Amino acid sequence: MKNNKTTFSKYLVSGVAALALTAGLASGASAAENGKFRVGIVTFLSGPAAGPFGVPSANAAKVLVEALNKGELPAPYNKIGINGAEIEAVIIDEAGGATKQVEEYRNLVQRQKVDAVIGYVSSGDCLAVAPVAEELKTFTIAYDCGTSRLFVENSDAQYMFRTGLDASVDNIGAVRYLAATRPDVARLSGIQQNYSWGQDSWADFTAAAAKLLPESEVVEEQFPKIYQGQYGAEISALSVKRPEIVHSSFWGGDMEALVLQANARGLLEDATGLLTCGEASLATYKDQAPNGMIIGARGPFGAFAPENDLNTWFKGAYNAAYDLDPVYPATKMAQAILGLKFAAENAGVADKAIPTADQLAAGLKGASFPSVSGTVEMARGNGHQAMQGIAYGEYHYEDGKASIVNSVAFSGECVTPPEGVSAADWIAQGFPGAQCN
Repeated sequence: MKNNKTTFSKYLVSGVAALALTAGLASGASAAENGKFRVGIVTFLSGPAAGPFGVPSANAAKVLVEALNKGELPAPYNKIGINGAEIEAVIIDEAGGATKQVEEYRNLVQRQKVDAVIGYVSSGDCLAVAPVAEELKTFTIAYDCGTSRLFVENSDAQYMFRTGLDASVDNIGAVRYLAATRPDVARLSGIQQNYSWGQDSWADFTAAAAKLLPESEVVEEQFPKIYQGQYGAEISALSVKRPEIVHSSFWGGDMEALVLQANARGLLEDATGLLTCGEASLATYKDQAPNGMIIGARGPFGAFAPENDLNTWFKGAYNAAYDLDPVYPATKMAQAILGLKFAAENAGVADKAIPTADQLAAGLKGASFPSVSGTVEMARGNGHQAMQGIAYGEYHYEDGKASIVNSVAFSGECVTPPEGVSAADWIAQGFPGAQCN
């Protein structure tokens, strides 16, 4: 990513400045007392997930907060700030693991007195924070965290929401793309990070393939540890089995390292890579990734986002600030902030008033709101989980520019289990009720 070091340093300074500002307020001070809507924003500012995920997300938050405070967004988000109140962001580094993030979350709520929290790339972090959000009764939006377990383990959630999609949609969509573009594919393989995210992603992909590509077989699977960095042995094991498709839910630095090493060793010349999180590094692959590699963006985000007034504005504002187009983590952060604004301004409170957590929850639960990615339906997870479509396409690099070609989109109703039905059961039953026209 261009200027990563400069941008990252800027965000470390911004986060420290915000912390210093809020720490200097009187004990027990709240955002309502200083007339501002204070929101905690949590994403990776250090470690291997910072470059592809955290920095673009933090950059998007900066673009949105500055523009909202000036009233520069298109309708229906052209009202200044959130419900007329100026937004004050407190940016926190997600690095350090789930135990540390629970501590940081408590600090945001109990000491920094934020009115809402938006954050979390890591599935482990959002699973750890979710019950604490309920305990502290704090309105919280998971903007990226993909685990399908979020609203299984927290089925009675009142304050936890997710405006992005879960991993089952990623992998059902990936198989539907193969069925639409390569229906005769016979030899499948996979390499996943060896923890719940990778294991669950592979389970959903292989189960969906058994239904939608019944003539295919899984010829190899590899599960290296997260952040391993070097994958020579795994790539060799995959190459020996001569797969046609290499599926991976790798993300962040692991994903970039895998593509570089697999391409250099010839695996991606003989097989087609299929990366469910691949769009996050669209600008960095260049000629180190082969044309034709299949990539997704975990929904209609980044380069897959539709043309609408909000996305046109966002892409223009982001590009003007950073000389880059926003990749999918940036789009998802923008969507979460718009979801928060929508909730506040549909909570039925007076102008410039700060809604309570219960009022924010009531404003977003089961709602439908316009976003940079199109319309978002909070139609799953008892009104706490977004439902949208997903798209996949092929990476293409030519004349110094990366793009996506041969894109195919699938509606939310085509790739999302019905309310109250697990992805595993829906897949096993053959996707009853799926609407894929």
